[in-house]
Amino acid sequence: MRYVFDWDFGNSEKCRKHGVDLEEIEQALVADPIVMGDLRHSLVEARFHAVGRAASGRAVFVVFTIRSRGTEDVIRPISARYMHSKEVALYEKAEAISRSEER
Repeated sequence: MRYVFDWDFGNSEKCRKHGVDLEEIEQALVADPIVMGDLRHSLVEARFHAVGRAASGRAVFVVFTIRSRGTEDVIRPISARYMHSKEVALYEKAEAISRSEER
């Protein structure tokens, strides 16, 4: 599957503000993240929260939306940050449950 990301000065600077590299954000979003809707912030357009891992192994929390550009959908990250240790523990627990349900 091919993923297209929508980066510009606005969202790239906001995402880098917390020290997360743009490549890590893309890695976290394509490496089978846990995704949930963000109903509270979806009044204008649908927003999502994703929790995934970058190739470095660091857990990343990303807020993003999906927009249409021409004939394709693009992923537009809105903000991102590394996860805190308690959040990582919850994420790893959810990952383990998900893997056991797949069996």
